[in-house]
Amino acid sequence: MRGPLLTADVHAVLQAGRSAGAATVECSLDLSRSVATVSLAQDHWSREGQRYPYLENCRERTIYHWTGEAFAPIARFSTSLIKLVPTEWGPPTFEIDGIKMLPTARVSPYEDAAAKVTMIEPRGKVVLDTCGGLGYFAAWCVQGGAARIVSFEKNPDVLWLRSLNPWSPPADGVLELALGDVAMAVQALPDASIDAILHDPPRFGIAGELYAQSFYDQLARVLKRRGRLFHYTGTPNKLTTGRDVPNEVARRLRAAGFTTELRGDGVLARK
Repeated sequence: MRGPLLTADVHAVLQAGRSAGAATVECSLDLSRSVATVSLAQDHWSREGQRYPYLENCRERTIYHWTGEAFAPIARFSTSLIKLVPTEWGPPTFEIDGIKMLPTARVSPYEDAAAKVTMIEPRGKVVLDTCGGLGYFAAWCVQGGAARIVSFEKNPDVLWLRSLNPWSPPADGVLELALGDVAMAVQALPDASIDAILHDPPRFGIAGELYAQSFYDQLARVLKRRGRLFHYTGTPNKLTTGRDVPNEVARRLRAAGFTTELRGDGVLARK
């Protein structure tokens, strides 16, 4: 069972209640998935009989988790700084070396994933989720009635973020989550074994191999005839260099045997 999660906004609610002399306050301890009643004292707050300290310094844009002894930021530095970041919507995003990996400016990253999953119509299908991230695509595929989701995530620190994020779905009988590089793993998948694909790679400068013609050829090989693929691209570098990544991607997908159309912030393709 996950412990409580704190953000600067939630911590401010706790402190304001303490300053006002309130015995309890209501707030969310799971990033807006639910509301909890918290008991307040001057030197601690408590939930379900467990005492927790107030933080001396609760930073913005940081989510804290309970380690069993103290609150610590949900962040790790192995080869890169990877951090779970709160949003105004509730479901968090994450950053790698300060680069935000999910859209949050105009929509919740969770709801954004819902709109993208709708495009591949997951009900009853075997879905390949190439870059699992926080698992929001997979969560909506589960809710959408997918028969099976095969998901890969190459970074163990991202899987650690998932383990602490209440919006990330657990791996179960429907969702198969593996630690692995999809650029290599896809080569072991049988021909025409996948009904639909969701491809949300990091930007080209970080993971160019996931935009390569050879990789798109592999996606075409494993996808069944008439299968759908949604490829998130965004529009990186368009304003600064004039590079048109969505159309570059569409051209390579067509060379792999897909028909394509630009849809929203990506490319919807059909084999």
